[in-house]
Amino acid sequence: MFSRQAVLRAARSAAPQRAIQAQARTYAAAASNEKVKAPVSLFGLDGTYATALYTAAVKTSSLEPTAKGVTSLANLLAKDPKLVGILEAPTLSAADKSAVVSELTKSAGVSGETVKNLLAALAENNRLGLLPGVCAKFGELMSAARGEVEMVVTSAQPLDNKTLNRLESAVSKSSYVGEGKKLKVNPDIIGGLIVEVGERTIDLSVSAKLAKMNKLLTDTL
Repeated sequence: MFSRQAVLRAARSAAPQRAIQAQARTYAAAASNEKVKAPVSLFGLDGTYATALYTAAVKTSSLEPTAKGVTSLANLLAKDPKLVGILEAPTLSAADKSAVVSELTKSAGVSGETVKNLLAALAENNRLGLLPGVCAKFGELMSAARGEVEMVVTSAQPLDNKTLNRLESAVSKSSYVGEGKKLKVNPDIIGGLIVEVGERTIDLSVSAKLAKMNKLLTDTL
């Protein structure tokens, strides 16, 4: 478990803050020397960092390893809510931030320089609290780069495990749909499913069928 105590213990043996600053400068330089067009435009400060990370990864031919490292970080943050609180703490000292970078790298098993340099840049600029958003937006960039789109499935009631497994099995066979799958419950559709893939919608709901039948009856009468 990632804790403040672990951070403070690691701070005693962490590299000097000069090393973090040097890594951050390297990261910034790698992302600015050449022109690389991101597959989609992102907004917000976390989007800026995510785009810079994508650019640096493309230039160093390390896009997939970088994506793997970011996914590991995202999973770590999702499993440990207290960690997000530590990252957002405004009172972290230089030694604390150095320790945070060290612990994040170790706990997530990050080995790629691009991700390490991102963490160093966030630490130097007091932006470690942006890390969850940076991970999410980098995921958007990767999905766009791979040509993947988000799928949203709406049901009238929670789906049972058997139905969920069948749905996930069908989705996994499609290279068109990325990892951004969402399941929503909306009692108004009465029954059936509404499947949204990118800008396309497949309405298999009972409410839609009733609406069509009502229109047909109205037009006929």
